Amino acid sequence: MLLALSIAAIAQTKAKNVVMISVDGCRWQEIFRGADSVLFYTKKYRQQDSAAMSVKYWGKNVAERRNKLMPFFWNTISKQGQLYGNRDLGNLVNVRNKYWFSYPGRSETLCGYYDEKIDANDYPNNPNENVLEFFNKQKGMEGKVVTFASWDALSRIINRDRNGMLVNIPGEKVKGNNLTAAQKLANELQNYLPEYFGKTVRFDAHTYALTRSYIEANHPRVVHIDFADMDEFGHHGQYDSFLDGAHYVDAMVESLWNYMQADPFYKDKTTIIVYPDHGRGLGDKWTSHGTSAPGSNETWMAILGPDTPATGEMKAKSQIYQDQFAQTVAQLMGLKFTANHPVGEPVKTVFK
Repeated sequence: MLLALSIAAIAQTKAKNVVMISVDGCRWQEIFRGADSVLFYTKKYRQQDSAAMSVKYWGKNVAERRNKLMPFFWNTISKQGQLYGNRDLGNLVNVRNKYWFSYPGRSETLCGYYDEKIDANDYPNNPNENVLEFFNKQKGMEGKVVTFASWDALSRIINRDRNGMLVNIPGEKVKGNNLTAAQKLANELQNYLPEYFGKTVRFDAHTYALTRSYIEANHPRVVHIDFADMDEFGHHGQYDSFLDGAHYVDAMVESLWNYMQADPFYKDKTTIIVYPDHGRGLGDKWTSHGTSAPGSNETWMAILGPDTPATGEMKAKSQIYQDQFAQTVAQLMGLKFTANHPVGEPVKTVFK
C-alpha cells in the first residue's frame, strides 16, 4: 500500500486524464469486419425490418460495413489512434484468464492480473487491487476517479467497499448538494426506463447520461465507463439490436471525445481506451461466451490520445493480453502501477 502511494512519475507524458471504456461482449469480428452476413440475414436473430437494417449496416465489402457500423472508430481512431485485434491480419488480442466471461474478464483488465480464484460472476468483493484505486491514491487525483456502470457487479469487481470510490451502478442516483440540471434529469430518468434486462443491468444510454453530466459538472481525472447492452442483446439472440449497441457505443465515444477536445481541462491532455471483457462464439454460438463458445477469449482494443502514435489499424503479427491494459493506462499517465499482486507489462507499441 505504501509503495503505491510513493511511486513517482516514470516518464513525462502529455496525458493528464484517462477514460477507460469497457464494452461487454463486443466481438472483434464486428469491429474489424462489420455486420456478419451469417447472422445478419438469419431471421430468428432479427426483430427489425431487414431492409432498414441493410441501409444502416450492410455494404458490399468489409471496409464499407465496418465504416457504417463504427464510423468514429474508422474515421477518427483509425487515423489518429490505434486499433488492435484484427485476427485476419494476425494481430491478436486475448484475455489471459481461462473462463472467458464477465467478472474474470473485467477483473483481469482492471487489475492487470489473472486471478484463477475469480471464477464466477457472483464472486464477492475482489481482493485484488485495481488500477483505478491506484490512481485514486496519487497526489492530486484523490476523489477524481469515478466509475459509471450498466451492470451492478462492478461494485464488487472494483471493490468500492474497500476503496470508497464513486462506483455508480443500476438503481443508484448521483448524490450531491449542487447537482446540475443535467445531473438531476439523468437521475430522474432512471425512474422511467423499463427493466428490460432485469434489475441488475440498465441501458447504456442512461449510463452515458449519468457519466457525461458528471464529467461536465466535476471534471474527474480518471473516468471508467462500463457498457453492457451488447452482451445483453447477444444473450437474447437479437443481432440487429446487438449491432445497434455497437453503433451507439461508437457514437457515445465520439460525443465524449468531441466534448473533451472542446474543454480546455481535457483538450489534448486525455487518452481514451476502449475494449471488451471477452468475446463471443461463432455461428449459433454467438449468443454465448465462456469455454462452451470457442472464440470467446478473442478480444480487441482501441486507443486514442496525445501519447499514442497515429498508427491506425495494427497490421503486424503480434499477441497482447488484457492483463497488459492496466499498466499501459498507468504509464500513459506517467506512473507505474503497483498492487498487492503481480501486474502485466504495458503494451509498448501504444507509446511514442
